[in-house]
Amino acid sequence: MRKTLAISLMLAAALGLAACDKKSEDKAQDANQHAEQAQQKMSEAQDKVNEAAKENADAAKAQQESNEAAVKEAAPATPATGS
Repeated sequence: MRKTLAISLMLAAALGLAACDKKSEDKAQDANQHAEQAQQKMSEAQDKVNEAAKENADAAKAQQESNEAAVKEAAPATPATGS
C-alpha cells in the first residue's frame, strides 16, 4: 500500500511539474518570432547603411562642385584683347 501511494504521489508530482514547463513547440514558436524580429532589424540597419552611403555620395559631389568653383574664382581673369 505504501509503495502504491508513493508511486502515485511521485507520478502526480511529475505530471504537475511537466504541465508547468513550456512545451518545446512553444519554444520553437518563440525562436521563430525572435528570428523574424532579428531579420527585420537587419533590414532596417541595411536601409540606414544605404541611406548613409547615398548621403556620403551627395556630399562628395557637393564638395567636388565647391572645389571646382573655388578653382575658377582663384584663376586669374584673361584680359580681353581688342583690335
